[in-house]
Amino acid sequence: MLSSEEKEKIKEALLRKARELDERIEEYRELTRPIPPSEAIGRVSRMDAINNKSVNEAALRQAQKQRSGLDRALQRMEDDRFGLCTRCGQSIPTGRLMLMPGALTCVGCAG
Repeated sequence: MLSSEEKEKIKEALLRKARELDERIEEYRELTRPIPPSEAIGRVSRMDAINNKSVNEAALRQAQKQRSGLDRALQRMEDDRFGLCTRCGQSIPTGRLMLMPGALTCVGCAG
C-alpha cells in the first residue's frame, strides 16, 4: 500500500504531466487547423502541409489518449486500491507509478 507521502508525489507528477500534455494538445490543435484554400502556398507546399497535418493529427490523438489516462489515474487515486496491480493485487512500485502514473499493473503482469 502506498503511503500518503508517496500518493502526494504521484499526484504532483500526474498534475505536472497533465499540464505538459495540455500545452502539447493545444499546440497540436493549432498545427492541425485547416489551411484555407485562399492561402497561396503552392501545390507542393500544400501537399506537404496536408501530410504534416496528418502526422500532427495522429500526435494529437495520442496526446489526448495519454491525457485521458492521466485523468483516470487521478480519479483512481481516491480509491483505496490505487497502486495495486489490477491483475495480481500486489503493490505497483512507486517508481513505476511516477514514470507511468496511469499504470494499472505491476511490471510482472504488464509483460
